[in-house]
Amino acid sequence: MRASILARLLQFAAALLLILAVTFIYHKIHIVNATTVALTFLLAILVISTVWGIAISVVMSLIAMVLFNYFFLPPTGRLTVADPQNWIALIAFLVVAVLASQLANRARLQADAASARRREMEKLYGFSRSLLESGNVMQLVNRIPAQIVDSFEVGGAAIYLAEKEKVYRSGPAIPLLEKENLRSMMTRDEPLFDAGTGLCFIPIRMGLRPTGSLGISGAPPARETLEAIATLIAIAMERARAVEQLGQTEAAREGEQLRTALLDAVTHALRTPLTSIKASVTNLLSQHSLNEDQKHELLTIINEESDRLNRLVGEAGEMASLDAGEVELRTEPRDVNDVIAAALEQCKHDLGRREVELRVQPGLPRVLADVARAREALVHLIDNANRYSPAGHPIVITAERSGDFVAFSVADRGPGIDSLEQSLIFQKFYRGKDQRYAIEGTGMGLPIAKAIVEAHGGSISVTSQLGQGSVFTFTLPVDRKASAA
Repeated sequence: MRASILARLLQFAAALLLILAVTFIYHKIHIVNATTVALTFLLAILVISTVWGIAISVVMSLIAMVLFNYFFLPPTGRLTVADPQNWIALIAFLVVAVLASQLANRARLQADAASARRREMEKLYGFSRSLLESGNVMQLVNRIPAQIVDSFEVGGAAIYLAEKEKVYRSGPAIPLLEKENLRSMMTRDEPLFDAGTGLCFIPIRMGLRPTGSLGISGAPPARETLEAIATLIAIAMERARAVEQLGQTEAAREGEQLRTALLDAVTHALRTPLTSIKASVTNLLSQHSLNEDQKHELLTIINEESDRLNRLVGEAGEMASLDAGEVELRTEPRDVNDVIAAALEQCKHDLGRREVELRVQPGLPRVLADVARAREALVHLIDNANRYSPAGHPIVITAERSGDFVAFSVADRGPGIDSLEQSLIFQKFYRGKDQRYAIEGTGMGLPIAKAIVEAHGGSISVTSQLGQGSVFTFTLPVDRKASAA
């Protein structure tokens, strides 16, 4: 209070010094006519009204009129007016000074109000942007009170949600911002501003239905701003709830797709080896007249199909482990040729007599990789090319430097992949629409390769043209230490 009074007295003193300075300059230093003095006084009063308000400017108008009469209207040096026309000049001066002060003060107040509205709009914009950053309802309601305090510079904020029967707050616990008061304010369903306690309450509505209430302590924003805050909170919570429901719906849809794909894989991929094993075992048990060669042939079928079944189950388990991030890579600098040679050695039996062309760029740096996993990724691509391309066409394997990575490519002369399917083939259990029944498989090879490559920090892609074949490319990071040396 004392500081406010002192500031007001200083403003009066500064305004008075300005009026006295004008009087001194025109009376002692540079003598001018009365019209110039009056206009200068009016200009000074406009400045005073604009800077310090109408109260000071009205007082200064009276003082200026007295000084104008005493020093500049004849007879000078006396507070009398000889010419009756000068009374009109004095009264006109006073009226114009007061009116000009009112206009200047009104313009200043309007400018201050416009600036305040602009600042509050900026705060509301920042607040609305922060509300859109969260798609989880619980995270959102826990963050909102702190964001209100930070954005609008209030003492504290609390939100009551009827659905949760819980209060979310920021800042120190304020007794009047407890659950009972907030619940009653929601039931009242209209704003409440208590100047005595410095608290305000406003309901949070979704449409016409109140869903909670907002309580703020300290110097609150304008009522319109508070209503906008409550509306933004309701919209943001409804949006977050919709995003959550959409996510749950999408997860359910993807789960249904995965279940369908898994059932399809079990039906067509796992049933085939089981059928072969069952038929072979049945023959062994029922046909007692089988010779040794026939028994050996049936046992070989059982052995091969068991290995195949074991591989399919192993791929499914490996895919689950890679998805869960439970596979730990043991990366070390390895030569590119070692990775390719290890993959070709594993694929030697399946490739048979198929020609494989190697095009390895000379002088390639070592790659930082888990050689077993990197070999597995390359094996899946080679196996894919072997399955989906005619036996008489070669498979081309290339390796070349690409920035901080080495790019491995496997090219085939198969039927190619439709552009619409190129983004789908790396999904679990997905198989080409024209190949899913013609060629055996589970659709897990490419997803496993993708997971392995991405675990190394690389990327995998495909370039394909119908009737011309496909090129699958993946990258592994270069060993920068060895490369720098």
